[in-house]
Amino acid sequence: MSPRLPISLQLKKQRQQPQRQQRRHASTSSAAAAAAAMAGPSTMTQFNIPQQQSHHPPTQPPSFKPPEYRKSQLHRQYTSLLRSTPLMLLFQHNNVKSIEWMAIRRELLSALRRCDAAAATTTTTSTSTSTADLAPSIKLHTVQVSIFSAALRVAEHFHPSSSSPSLAPASSTSTTSTTPPRPVATTQPQHHGLSAAAHASALTASQRQPDPLAPLLAGPIAVLAFPSVSPEHLKAALSVLAPAPHTAFAAPTRRANPAYYDPVAQAGLGKLVLLGARVEGDVLDPLGVRRVGVIEGGVDGLRARLVGLLRGAAGGVVGVLQAPGRALWVACEGRRGALQEEEEEGRRGGGGISRAGWEGGE
Repeated sequence: MSPRLPISLQLKKQRQQPQRQQRRHASTSSAAAAAAAMAGPSTMTQFNIPQQQSHHPPTQPPSFKPPEYRKSQLHRQYTSLLRSTPLMLLFQHNNVKSIEWMAIRRELLSALRRCDAAAATTTTTSTSTSTADLAPSIKLHTVQVSIFSAALRVAEHFHPSSSSPSLAPASSTSTTSTTPPRPVATTQPQHHGLSAAAHASALTASQRQPDPLAPLLAGPIAVLAFPSVSPEHLKAALSVLAPAPHTAFAAPTRRANPAYYDPVAQAGLGKLVLLGARVEGDVLDPLGVRRVGVIEGGVDGLRARLVGLLRGAAGGVVGVLQAPGRALWVACEGRRGALQEEEEEGRRGGGGISRAGWEGGE
C-alpha cells in the first residue's frame, strides 16, 4: 500500500494534472502540424491517390445494421421466395424458443428424409426422380409480417419487364486518373421490387383487388416453403407440424420415432397453428391443404388420374356419337341379308324342278 500524502500535497497534485494534459495535447498537435508541413501538399498529387467520396446523402447516413437484417434485403428475399415457391404453408407461432425451433426443424427434416428415401425406392421413371431429393430444399422461415405483406403485394401485382436499365460509362474529367470509370445508370425507369414504380403499381392493384392471403398475415408468422408441389412431402410435413389423429396425417408413433416425443419438440409443436397455404397462386384453408396431401402418387398420380378421366370421357362421347350410326348399320346389314336370302330362294324356285318334285315325279 502506497504511503498516504498530506491533504495539501494531494490538492496540489490534482491542480497540476490538467496542466500536464494540456501541454501534452499541445505538443502532439504541434508535432502533427510540423509533420504535415514537412510532407507538403504534393504528397497526394504525387501518387495520384483519389479522395474518398461518400455515396450517401447527408440526410441518410450509412446503416450499420447487418445486411441480412435490413428491411430492403428482407423485402428482396421475401419477394424472391414468393415468386419462386409454388407451395407455401403458413403457420402462426407463439413464443417459440430457439431451442424449440431447433427441435422442430430437426423432426421436420427427419420426416422429409424418410419421405425421400421411400420415394427413391419406388420411383422407376425419370419424371419422378425430380421430386426424390426435396428434403434439403424445404425450409421453415420466420418472417416479419409487415415486410412480408409489402413483398406479397409486389410479387402479386407488379410484373417487371425483362429489360433492365442500361449502364453507360461515366465521362472522365481527368485523363491522369488511374481509377476505372464507374458505370452510371441512364434515365430509364427502374424495374426492381424496391422501385417507386413497383410500390405504386402494387398499391393501386391491392386497393382495387385485395389479396386473399392478406387476412392470414396477422401476428407472428412462420412460412414453410416447398420448391415444388409434392403431395408426399406435404403429407410428411403436416404429420409433423400439424398432425390430425385417426387420419392420413397422424403423428408418428413413439416406437417408430421416439425423438418426436421429446418434451422440447412437443412444447414447440404445440405452439404452431396451421393457417392455410398458397398453392400456385391460390389460397387454401387447412382442409384444402389436407386434400392436396392425400393425392395418391403425387403429381404423377394426379396426372394419370386426369388422363384416365379424359380418356373415359372421350370414349363415352365417341360411343354416344357412334350409337345411331351403329344401329343404322346393323339394321341395313340385317335387311341386306334378308334380301339376299329371298333372292336365292327365288332363283332356286324359278330355275327348274326342285329335288322334292323330282323324287315325287319318279
